[in-house]
Amino acid sequence: MLPAAGFAADLPLKARAARTLYDWTGFYVGGHFGYGDASFGPGTHPLPEQGVFLPHSAMGLNGGYQLGYNRQLANNVVLGIEADATFPGPLDTPALERDPQPFNTTIDYVGTVRGRIGYAFGRLMPYVTGGFAWGHTHVDINDPPVSDVIARVGHYQTGWTAGLGLEYAVSGNWTAKAEYEYVDLSRRTYDLSSFGFGDLNVEPRVHLFKLGLNYQFGDTPWMPPVDGKTKLPESSDWNVHAQTTFLPQGYGPIHSPYAGPQSLPGGGQLQATWTTTAFLGARLWDGGEFYFNPELAQGFGLNGTLGLGGFSNGEAQKAGAAFPKIRPQRYYFKQTFGLGGEQEDVADAPNQLAGKRDIDRVTLIVGRFAIGDFFDGNAYAKDPRADFMNWAMWASAAYDFPADLPGYTRGAVVELNRKDWAIRAGLFQVPSAPNSDILTFKTGGTAVEFEERHAIFEQPGKLRVGVFANSGNTANYREVVDLAAANPALDINDIATATQRNRPKYGFYVNLEQQIVNDVGLFARASWNDGQNQILSFTDIDRSISGGLSIKGSRWGRPDDTVGIGGAINGLSAAHRDFLAAGGLGLLIGDGQLNYRTERILEAYYAYSVVKNVTLTADYQLITNPAYNADRGPVSIFSGRLHAEF
Repeated sequence: MLPAAGFAADLPLKARAARTLYDWTGFYVGGHFGYGDASFGPGTHPLPEQGVFLPHSAMGLNGGYQLGYNRQLANNVVLGIEADATFPGPLDTPALERDPQPFNTTIDYVGTVRGRIGYAFGRLMPYVTGGFAWGHTHVDINDPPVSDVIARVGHYQTGWTAGLGLEYAVSGNWTAKAEYEYVDLSRRTYDLSSFGFGDLNVEPRVHLFKLGLNYQFGDTPWMPPVDGKTKLPESSDWNVHAQTTFLPQGYGPIHSPYAGPQSLPGGGQLQATWTTTAFLGARLWDGGEFYFNPELAQGFGLNGTLGLGGFSNGEAQKAGAAFPKIRPQRYYFKQTFGLGGEQEDVADAPNQLAGKRDIDRVTLIVGRFAIGDFFDGNAYAKDPRADFMNWAMWASAAYDFPADLPGYTRGAVVELNRKDWAIRAGLFQVPSAPNSDILTFKTGGTAVEFEERHAIFEQPGKLRVGVFANSGNTANYREVVDLAAANPALDINDIATATQRNRPKYGFYVNLEQQIVNDVGLFARASWNDGQNQILSFTDIDRSISGGLSIKGSRWGRPDDTVGIGGAINGLSAAHRDFLAAGGLGLLIGDGQLNYRTERILEAYYAYSVVKNVTLTADYQLITNPAYNADRGPVSIFSGRLHAEF
């Protein structure tokens, strides 16, 4: 043994393989979502923001985005700099109504530029952070006891921030982080003497708890990765996608001999909306998936999304805001039960994880979503971020689908899919009253849709037929008109509010998509509701037909471009017309009187592909008899749209 040991000692030693450690050096960009609170000082009456599953607070659920740069030193210390912006959630209206005040204070956003010092334990990095902060606060002057805002005063404030966090490299180029941040802004004195109050000192102290994702570009973000490799192996069990859409619209002076509180202004107007959405998906187990879509929305539709039955901007929410507001628009579980047999490939996409699934399957979805995610789909007219913008073009407009102000609900959907057909049904929460942001199960909405798939002369097509019924807290048009005629001293809209109770609304829609030849397709929709009780959620349309063509640009060497042209005709029931003619206000319309004609819409657009996944769209809409009133308009609306996704 001893000679053998000596011989072994003479052999050259093979160097131990060096461990591959994660390198934090490089640029990154990402987003965050979380919960926070704030105080503004004595007597400031903080505005309550929605916490959804958590208590409302002065920040509520909040989120935003960040970008930065890290440099990892040889001793594993990581030095970095990061800039971020955080935006609060929307107003918690019930909480405000429970405690009305003569004025309320809130913060519109918080921005920071911070240094970061961390220590890298391979893929794990704890860190501390601190630096410069700023924000914008404002004070709403109310008209108690209903807290209607009659004036608003705002100021910028600066200060400092400090916090700590933990970041972990997950897979690919993605890292996840958890962070606490304290923000201290300088005192600002608001002079409220012109409103009958004294000076108000606003001194924000903000606490933010964040969960975030960062995409690590490395040290040269303008160059592709070497050999296309990411920092870590990719995972097929989760995905991230995002989109952003900026959509300005405007029109010039129109014929307007009279106007009501919900009429398009006669002098013309220019408005814009901007949304940014993250689509996060995770595979929980075989067939089980979870999706989460936080979204920032800023801006207003024309006239605050009022004045048209078929409204011109599908991105415009009824809850518009001058500063971005964040909402958890979608969060739902999806369970797919395969029934065996032939399978199909599933591509990686927003709210869709790559893989395979049985063509014959049952799918269950439970959570918060838009009803249009699963019902009334159409390949050529469905997405106002990519195709037609008008509400009457991308939806069956007489379907008063249950939704809160941004257009989402909570509920459950079940679907049976076969190769040539599918049937799906859903049960949903409805708003507590027309145009309410509060969803309730005390009443509910249901829908059933049958989808048939076919080929005509070897060109694919789909036909969808749906029926729906809602039960909501609404007034009956005919009853309100009769009571107003019998009591001319009473306001017809006060009568409508006073007589609201649980009433039904039902109807149907038919939806066709058909490819004519390669890259050319047509769509057509028809929808109807009974029109006896108030519209609850969507828009003031009781009958609607629409149709048009979608043409890809392959024939002129632009295969990623799209041209669309279509039209819609919207109508109202007799009872609905009489209600508006008597001075009633609908969800979006109300001129004070009505010379009724059907609302007619022509829309044409060209979507130009700038680079991959970025499109610039020019859109024109001609709307005759806006809000069904032949005394007003017509109106020509010109739109642009910049849309990007990854």
